[in-house]
Amino acid sequence: MNRLSVGVDSGDHIAGPRSAAVTLVEYGDYECPYCGEAYPILKAVQQAMGSDLCFVFRNFPLAQMHPHAVHAADFAEMAAAEGKFWEAHDLLYENQQALSDNDLRRYGKLLGIHPAAVERAFDGRFDQKIEDDFRSGLRSGVNGTPSFFINGMRYDGPLDVDSLIAVLREVHAR
Repeated sequence: MNRLSVGVDSGDHIAGPRSAAVTLVEYGDYECPYCGEAYPILKAVQQAMGSDLCFVFRNFPLAQMHPHAVHAADFAEMAAAEGKFWEAHDLLYENQQALSDNDLRRYGKLLGIHPAAVERAFDGRFDQKIEDDFRSGLRSGVNGTPSFFINGMRYDGPLDVDSLIAVLREVHAR
């Protein structure tokens, strides 16, 4: 079982309290169909666990397989700089089949982000953050998406709402 090599810190995208008894880290790719399948499951798990769960998302774009993944990650990071990471994250997963640069520009408008900020998203300013996330994933043994870690330990079990909630509640009870 692999361990998370880089702990959760202020540079991460975090939903829920940092003090929660259970932390679930996802390494994801916005264009990955398996991440897309996991998205509604994770939303349901977050809802069910409430303040007992700290959910963290890290970028792991598989650029050779998913040509729009890097720009989607750039867009999400730009949205984070505008205080709208989770809104962008959700929009990208809810519209996985439309991730061209023109689609991302349209999503920027939907989120109320100035068009110039969206254009700057693709100039390389977020490359280091995305690369740092990716490298932390590699050091943690991530070799595909989505990959999950529960309280620092790799989770490769069933990915359905009931199974994941059961595991998270078991970890919480410990």
